[in-house]
Amino acid sequence: MTAAIPDGEIVYAIGDIHGRADLLAQLLAVIEKDALQSSASVKTLIFLGDYVDRGPDSRSVIETLRTGLPQGFTARFLKGNHEQFLLDFIDDPSWLDAWRRNGGEQTLASYGVDIDDLERGRARPDVWRDAFLEVLPEGHKRFLENLDLAYVVGDYVFVHAGLRPGVRLRDQVPDDLLWIRHEFLDSDEAFEKVVVHGHSPGREPVVRPNRIGIDTGAVFSGCLTAVRLEGGRRDFLHTSQG
Repeated sequence: MTAAIPDGEIVYAIGDIHGRADLLAQLLAVIEKDALQSSASVKTLIFLGDYVDRGPDSRSVIETLRTGLPQGFTARFLKGNHEQFLLDFIDDPSWLDAWRRNGGEQTLASYGVDIDDLERGRARPDVWRDAFLEVLPEGHKRFLENLDLAYVVGDYVFVHAGLRPGVRLRDQVPDDLLWIRHEFLDSDEAFEKVVVHGHSPGREPVVRPNRIGIDTGAVFSGCLTAVRLEGGRRDFLHTSQG
């Protein structure tokens, strides 16, 4: 049986953005125009996480998600492992080096943290954390703290990374939803729902009987991807590469 979205609804799920506010703006414009062709009364945007790190403008990405989305859509925001990196750093500054190695430095810079000054002064990790909290808007912090781990619509479940094979959906743990790779990617298990996910980049979307992967490595490729789900139909929308 073909997986489907309930009648009267249309869903656009967006892959990993990673600080590419420019691509996010482009894709939202494509989605807004596309949605005009649908008679669906419920239009939902689902963002699969990894809004921050690596790319140049994480701050603007978060601000767009909070206040700059097209009118007429309901929005759902999932947590990615990079949002978890950021939150872990806030809770425990000893995460600084790990976060910086994984693109956190670009996020700090996008919020105006003076990285050169901190490095010259050989600042302790807690000083870096305090410098970040001074410039991180409270609304952005609340947004990041309140992200969901999963969302279900019809025959689909939306998560950042994937599901642990052999574990019921209700029993999945956050670490797997945020981080899992090969155990999930290599599995042919028929999960309770078709899994729509990001986290594991590829040149093109990946469609398998049990999952749809839509991380097309936007930060490097210039191609940010969304899957459009309406009834039993699936289509993909992209930004132009470059």
